[in-house]
Amino acid sequence: MKKKKNTSSFLLLLLYIIIILFTFFLTTSACSNGDCQILESCSAATDCAPGLYCGNCPELGKTQPFCTRGQAIIPTAIVNGLPFNKYTWLVTHNAFSIVDAPLLTGPQRITFYNQEDSVTNQLRNGVRGLMLDMYDFENDIWLCHSFRGQCYNITAFQPAINTLREVEAFLSSNPTEIVTIIIEDYVHTPKGLNKLFTDAGLDKYWFPVSQMPKKGEDWPTVTSMAEDNHRLLVFTSDSSKEATEGIAYQWRYMVENAPGDPGVQQGSCPNRKESKPLTSKTASLFLQNYFPTMPVQAEACKENSTPLMEMVGTCYKAAGNTMPNFLAVNFYMRSDGGGVFDALDRMNGQTLCGCASVASCQAGAPFGTCRNNAVTNNSTSPRGPSGSFSGSVQMTSSASRIDFTSLLAVYGLYFLMNMVGILL
Repeated sequence: MKKKKNTSSFLLLLLYIIIILFTFFLTTSACSNGDCQILESCSAATDCAPGLYCGNCPELGKTQPFCTRGQAIIPTAIVNGLPFNKYTWLVTHNAFSIVDAPLLTGPQRITFYNQEDSVTNQLRNGVRGLMLDMYDFENDIWLCHSFRGQCYNITAFQPAINTLREVEAFLSSNPTEIVTIIIEDYVHTPKGLNKLFTDAGLDKYWFPVSQMPKKGEDWPTVTSMAEDNHRLLVFTSDSSKEATEGIAYQWRYMVENAPGDPGVQQGSCPNRKESKPLTSKTASLFLQNYFPTMPVQAEACKENSTPLMEMVGTCYKAAGNTMPNFLAVNFYMRSDGGGVFDALDRMNGQTLCGCASVASCQAGAPFGTCRNNAVTNNSTSPRGPSGSFSGSVQMTSSASRIDFTSLLAVYGLYFLMNMVGILL
């Protein structure tokens, strides 16, 4: 009996030692200190390799943190010298509408949010297009997320010049990079936008509207645009300003699919009502909108994953097998791993070199000559200006969900203003 008891104690002790050794092995063999690759588990942002951050995606059941892509491969760093319209560029929808943006007008802001990182970091992380809503407000031009063309202190963000100065600082520090600004234009002050861009120091980068292709021809090469310092493209939604202020009317130069929910409806990619048909050959740029009408942070990681690539394929076919030049999204860093950055890699790879990813392209090699045609889950280090992460990108199982109180307030305000006849 005593021998049996001793044997049981020995086995329990041995099992305890094995558990300790196993736990020690797992702990010491786990990646950390910048060694973790995409989709590998992490506990802090510093665990992940360059271009990655530590996040999760509860909406897809992925509550444990893992390394997620947060930066783009700059395609011109691999394949340079092609016309501007041969590339695909990442665009942030309502780039200024940033979660936790400071309140500059007093009352609590009542509106939707679309991004969670500063414009400076958006640019550093590979964003090359900014959608900005500009309004006359407080004797100035402000960025505002409002209704029917009028800005209020509960829908205002900040003076537009603040964001444009961020753009100027980026262009000044990165002399080969090109940025596109697409303005939803509610500015009625004569020459107001001209003065705004001049005051921000951006006039010296402005691509002249007189040199923009007007019949669907190729744009100048990215190399010549950099050499001429024509590195800022500006488009307005106001058709009159091309003649009066020299600002390109957006839909004269690009086709665009419908924004909001119609732009994320699988299997369909209708054109925006202001736009020519997506198959039109008289415009050489193609903007794909990919964001729901109602932006929800927690849902974005799911939206910016497999459904995104499916919609890219749908819109590619709808445009007559033409790859979008701009891909506009909400909460651009959120995904289940690769997200919008993997999508951009695939889009640029197919167009620029005939490879599955731009990371497989070889500069100067014949089209279709690829390093590796397989798309893997391994992250490729970003090439180009590197960024950092500020804002709510460290996601947890309690990632923010839609605030229905705010939603009701927004729609209630809209309904009330319609009822009393206030034109917004």
